[in-house]
Amino acid sequence: MSDWPILTTVTFLPLVGVVLILFTRDDNETGLRNIRNVALLTTLFTFVVSLFIWVNYDPADPNFQMVEYHEWLGTGIAYHLGVDGISMLFILLTTVLMPLCILASWEAITYRVKAYMIAFLILETLIIGVFVSLDIVMFYIFFEAGLIPMYLIIGIWGHDRRVYASLKFFLYTFAGSVFMLLSIMAMYWVTGTTSVPVLLEYDFPVNLQYWLFLGFFASFAVKMPMWPVHTWLPDAHVEAPTAASGVLAGVLLKLGGFGVLRYSMPMFPDASYYFAPLIFALSIIAIIYASLVALMQTDMKKLIAYSSVAHMGYVTMGMFSATTEGVEGSIFLMLSHGIVSGALFFCVGIVYDRMHTREIAAFGGLVNNMPKFAVAFMVFTMANVGLPGTSGFIGEFLTVVGVFQVNTWVAVFAATGVILSAAYALWLYRRVIFGALEKDSLKALLDLSTREKFVLYPLIILTIFFGVYPEPIFAAIHGPVAQIVQHYDAVLESTKNIALPVY
Repeated sequence: MSDWPILTTVTFLPLVGVVLILFTRDDNETGLRNIRNVALLTTLFTFVVSLFIWVNYDPADPNFQMVEYHEWLGTGIAYHLGVDGISMLFILLTTVLMPLCILASWEAITYRVKAYMIAFLILETLIIGVFVSLDIVMFYIFFEAGLIPMYLIIGIWGHDRRVYASLKFFLYTFAGSVFMLLSIMAMYWVTGTTSVPVLLEYDFPVNLQYWLFLGFFASFAVKMPMWPVHTWLPDAHVEAPTAASGVLAGVLLKLGGFGVLRYSMPMFPDASYYFAPLIFALSIIAIIYASLVALMQTDMKKLIAYSSVAHMGYVTMGMFSATTEGVEGSIFLMLSHGIVSGALFFCVGIVYDRMHTREIAAFGGLVNNMPKFAVAFMVFTMANVGLPGTSGFIGEFLTVVGVFQVNTWVAVFAATGVILSAAYALWLYRRVIFGALEKDSLKALLDLSTREKFVLYPLIILTIFFGVYPEPIFAAIHGPVAQIVQHYDAVLESTKNIALPVY
């Protein structure tokens, strides 16, 4: 195993599927079925390879593991890969969701199937590349290149306003990343290296940290997204095909949170502390405002999209508490939200494929003829609310506990989001699932097909399993989180003489 470049394999294996699909005919039903099968098998093989990363990862070692290093562009820029417990879990989240996205697209995507599957496989490579990169230039390339396949997926296979939504998505995220590129260039000029392990140990001047932090955060805040740069997300979700919404909510939003943990907090601790009150304020606004807006929605996808904005508020709040509970809770919440929000969008896609509408008013009483769907939708709704026994509870609880140690008022305001999330989630479930089956258009709807069960049931298992037994996740992330928090505290202790805010 020590000689096997496992990270290179898991990163670029989806491109093998791309090559195979390119040489597969798509002018008949047999060819289209083969294309779908190749895409599904490729994502399944990638998932299996990612399991070897889990098996070979040593949770007792908080440093980067399975490191691969090769000279690349010279002048300090190298092909440098590695994982810690945090990035490993996000790789697994990606490889779990991708086969389900292919299955969710099986019947929904009927034109340009070859191009669609190629775009998804390329997107998987680019997402995994973000998590394994230990060179900051490589990270930026993967981070930015991921915009292209998602832009195409929304713009070509989306709904009526797909061009508007895809352009808005691209421009928002690309504009924020320009500032991150400037920060990366400044870091290279100062340090002479782009190696992430070296940069993590470098002591940047405090005044420079402020500007570098803002440059990175401009990109990460849009990606998560934080209020007020969140407006691209509801439009992107509403217009995107079901699988694209699943991977967008499930993984792409997590790139911003991962970036904060990998770069912003450990590299710019003084600036992170300085801007923490601002982040807390934006997080509270996101939690309360997005929840209230979700209550007013008539489109199921848009309601879930605003729910994602609210949950990302908990994530940023927990991270910048800089406590072990808060940071671990934010990571757990991102992983849980990736599973739960992806599943909720899959649920919406199931009824949309039958009814061709996402309007909440068009439904009601589905429990009568779709009881299996009603149970699945209930599990994910309860997890989205944060019901104990589901994965959603643990992350939200720990983020609030973590921030409570730093600022009581922030924790109090954040706790109101739990009530509001219950209001909009239960309101949605009540309108869609319960009640009498009165609409004639709904009476002929069939319950979950075998393919749809394969999409939802694994996510149900994960939601309940990690809600009851979260230890595997905490065992993986505890060492890296302890490093982040201890380094953060040590740097602040050494810079007490600098005028920083007290809160």
